[in-house]
Formats: sequence, C-alpha cells, structure tokens
Amino acid sequence: MRWAKPLRLHLSILVASLLLCISAVLVGLAFSQGRDAAILAGEKQMRQMSLRLVEGYKNALQGGYEAVAVASTLSQLASSPPLELEKKQAFFFEILRNVSNVTSILAGYPDGSYIQAINTANASVRTALSAPNGTAFAVRIVAPHEKGGSSMVVNFVDPDGRVLSQRPFTDATFDPRERPWYRAVLRYRKPISIGPFVSGTLKVPTLTIAAPLRDNGQIAVGVNIHLETVSRLLDADEISPRARSYILDEQDNLVAHSDPEMMGRILGMVSQTGRTNEAGKSLDKTVEAVIRLRKDPDFISGNIVQLDLDGERYVALIASVAFSDIFSGSSAAVVVPLDDLVSDANRQLVRNLFMAAAFVAAGIGASVLLSRLISSSLYQLADEARKIGDLDFAAKSGPHSWISEINTLASALAASRRAIAQFALYVPREVVRRIVDPADTSTRAARQDVTVLFTDIRDFTTISEQHPPEDVVEILTTYFEQLNQIAEDHGGTVVQYLGDSIFVMWNAPIRDPEHVANGCRCALAMSAAIDRLNESNRREGRPELHTRFGLHTGQAVVGSFGAISRRQYTAMGDTINVASRLEGLNKEFGTTILVSAAMQAAVANRFAFRPIGTIKIKGRTEPVGVHELISFLAPDA
Repeated sequence: MRWAKPLRLHLSILVASLLLCISAVLVGLAFSQGRDAAILAGEKQMRQMSLRLVEGYKNALQGGYEAVAVASTLSQLASSPPLELEKKQAFFFEILRNVSNVTSILAGYPDGSYIQAINTANASVRTALSAPNGTAFAVRIVAPHEKGGSSMVVNFVDPDGRVLSQRPFTDATFDPRERPWYRAVLRYRKPISIGPFVSGTLKVPTLTIAAPLRDNGQIAVGVNIHLETVSRLLDADEISPRARSYILDEQDNLVAHSDPEMMGRILGMVSQTGRTNEAGKSLDKTVEAVIRLRKDPDFISGNIVQLDLDGERYVALIASVAFSDIFSGSSAAVVVPLDDLVSDANRQLVRNLFMAAAFVAAGIGASVLLSRLISSSLYQLADEARKIGDLDFAAKSGPHSWISEINTLASALAASRRAIAQFALYVPREVVRRIVDPADTSTRAARQDVTVLFTDIRDFTTISEQHPPEDVVEILTTYFEQLNQIAEDHGGTVVQYLGDSIFVMWNAPIRDPEHVANGCRCALAMSAAIDRLNESNRREGRPELHTRFGLHTGQAVVGSFGAISRRQYTAMGDTINVASRLEGLNKEFGTTILVSAAMQAAVANRFAFRPIGTIKIKGRTEPVGVHELISFLAPDA
C-alpha cells in the first residue's frame, strides 16, 4: 500500500513547521531561564519543608519525651499493679488526654507485672481491641502468679474513669521483661527510643520512648507513639508526587518514611530481619546515598546536593534533628527527582510563554480549519460510498463544496447510488452485495445443497380475466410484499418472480444449517398470511388468492448464469424441477403444501406430515415420495 496521510495533516505540518522555526529561538531561551528558576524554587520548597519537618518531628516526640520524664519520677509507679491502681490510671489518663501524639503509656516491672493505658479515641484502635461503645481508654494489667504463669485483664473505661466492661485472660503469655524497650532501659540505665516496630496489641507501626524509674532502675516506664502520626508530617506531595522524606536515627535506622506503603514493607522486613537500616536501603535506593552524605558535615548542616542513582538525578537536603540526648543523632532528609522540579518549571514556562504558544496553536488551528473545509466533503463522499457498498440507499442530498471538482464527484456518486438501488430491486439484495464486492467470489456457479420453494395462485388466469389490469397489479403487489417479507424473515432469498409465482431458495447465497426447517416454517407462515389476506379481500370485495406450495431439498448448481452482457443469479438442476412439479401436484391431490420425502425425513421430528405416496413426476424417471406439510409439532410451535 502506498504511503498516504490526510490532507489536514499535510497542511498542519507545513504551517506548524514554519511557526515553530520562528518561535524556536524564543522558546529555547525562555526554557533555559525557566529551568534554572524552577530548580531554585524547588530547593526553596525543600528548605521550607525540612524546617517544618524538623519542628513537627520535635513537637510530635517532645510531648512523649516529657511525659516519660515526669512518669519516671512518680512514686505511685514504684509498686507493682494492681497496687495503687487508681493513682496509676489517673496519671496515665491525664497524659493520654493532654499529649495528643501519645497513643499509650506503660510500665513494666521486674516480677513480670505490667500496666498499659491505651487511648481509644481512634475508631481503628477500638476495632482492634473490640472495645464496647463509649470506651475512652483501655487498661491492660498483667499480674504474675506465685506458682508461675500470669493472668491478664483488660478494663474498658469511659471518659470519667468508670469501668464499662472487663475482659480477663487466665493464661497470659505477655511478659514485659522480654520486650525490647524494657531490655534497653535495663541495659543503658537512661532514656531510650525503640523502633520502628509493629505493636503486638494494635498491629500498627510504633515508636517507643522509655526510661528507668528514678528510684528503681528495674522498673521501666514509657510511651508509644504511632508512626502514622509522624508519617503525616513527612508528606512531600506538595513538592512532587515522587518526592520522599524520611527520618533516620543515630544508628542509621529508618524511623519513618513518607510513603505509607513503603513503610509497611520496611516494617515487614524488620519483623523478619530486625534491621531497619538494611530494610530501608533495599526498598528505597535513596536511603543508602543519604546515609553516606549525612556523615559529611557540609551536607548535614542543611546544604543541598545533587546525586545520580540508577541513571536518574536527585536533589537531596539533610537537616539535623536534635532536642534531647536520645534523639541527638537523628536527621530528616528530603529527596526529590530533578525531573520533577523541571516539570514544575515547564508548567510555569507554559504560563510565561502563553502568547508564543497561542501563536503556534492559532496557526495550527487555522491550517486544520482550512484542511477541514477541503476534506470534510471528501469524507462525506467516502461515507456515501461505504453506504452504497452496504446497500444503504437512504435518500440524501450530496455535500456541496466550494471546490467544483468535489461537486462533480458527488454528482457521479449520486448517479451510482440510484443505479445500484434500482439494480437491487430486481436482484436479491445479498446477491447485489456480493456482486459489488470485488473480493467476493461466492456468486460463481457451484454445486451445493439447497432447499427450494415454489408457489402458484390457483385460477389466476381467471382472476386476471375478470378484473382490470390495474386492480390485478395492486392485488399482486400486496400479495408479493407479504410473501417477500416472510421469506426474508425466515432466511430465504427470493430468486425470481414468475408471473404470479415465487421461487425462494435457502442455503444460498447465505449458508443456513437450518435451511430445511426454515423452508417448512416459511411455507406455513406464508399460508397463514395468505389466509389473513383473503379475509381482508373478502371484506373489500377483492378476489381470494388460494396459493399452492411445493418444497424439495437436495443438490443444485447455484450461481450467476447467462451471457457475458446479461446474467442472472439462480439455481438449476433436478432439485429445482422436483420442487416446481410438487407445487403442481397440489391441484391433483387437493392439498396446499406438498414436500418431498427428503424434506420430510430431514425434519420429521419437528413438523406434522401426511403421507401422500410415491408419485411418478413428469419428466423424471425416478418416482418421488410425497408428503403434505400440515403444521408444527408441539416443541417447535
């Protein structure tokens, strides 16, 4: 196929090329300046975000740190629960009410005792604990038995401190002495932070701040801060959808990440390996690069650096987070792909270069409009040609164009439409469709199985003699219109009108595996329709048209026959002759629809037949079994 493209494309390319050549220099200069400005703007956003992140992180942990510091000095926490339970609960509830980022406060004892108060203001927390309605706090108490083992009870408390319900556990497996925060407190004898990890009770990412009790270093008190609270501070979408920010502690462990999905995967790996730094490196390729950079004093002070990772350039900023001894080595990092910053620059550039872009767009629009004026008429003519190929002859006036050659083409196409429409009135529509399709060879003469139906009106010569020709034509038109429609509804092709007779064929030119049954159905439907027509004719004083039918199935040669200059689509052979003779035998036996034994054998289980006998047909040496088609059998009705 030779290369070709629409006219509108050619004109658009020509005009756009001229305009782009003129504006290329201006656009290039403006883009260079806009790119530099966008990178500076992005770096400014990163600095502003790092400041918010550092302050927000401090605020998120400061309250918890101070709460632990106060709790480590309280004498009522020196006794193991359930001793002084009300005082312990009162202090815990006060912390949970006033320190918003703390989700629970706890204390662990050297004998295995444990008390924890959980804030249930969050619906997900209440669901995880199966807390009753009205619960404000859940208090979990673990008490060891003298003979070994321990028991646990969870009290659900309303905002006023009243117990709503109690859920006991006789065989508790929880031992605070085995928890990382308790072991770290006993090991270092000072405030520590542990995390991130997945809490055993609520199954959420958690950071624990804990410290030893001042008067008893074997008792550890602490608070849990869900990292979902911290993660909200890390949202870097305002800079770029692919920007990420995170917190690293002094040991290069990843404390929190801006991507909740990645944070979940990191915690999953932590639960398996116990090493957050390795998990962070494997899932976020920028973490390892930031860990290297934070060892350089020039970068930890807040300078911005560009780095290449896996063929992509990033802009990174690292800021120190320090507000207490346990967080003195923590850092906040903001990392953004450079392409994203340039993308923002491009959007700003579009606004600044609007006039230039509008100039190019206007030129392209003008070229498209010009080409549309020329090509729209051509598309309409192509659509008309396709409709003619589909034998859609709906009357439409041809498109008018200000180009005279297009008008000439439209007139020629309209003449072709009228000619093919007239042709389709005399030849079966499906045959016309295949004739006009140069790739279709199905109209060539070939032998195949067909079912054939012939009709004839009894005493039509007398009817023609007794009525004016105009009335006869009108009667026949109504009659043929009904029979033609019924034949098409049953998949048949009206091959020919022979005076007052019709020649209908199935399985050609369209293949029909049900051609025998459809022929029988069609004959019964035609007979019923003629009965209704005769009732109308009697009321209007018109003659009745008593029609006889003959059907046979078998092989015939089907296709186009005739001379080079004049051809006809039809079928020839013994099958056609037998069907015609069967129609004539109705006169002899006083029947309406006669079919051959071949027809009866093919659909005997679907239609009711009356055997007539084996009849010697004129012009044929072999006799033919003849049956009268009566009606449908019940399943086919």
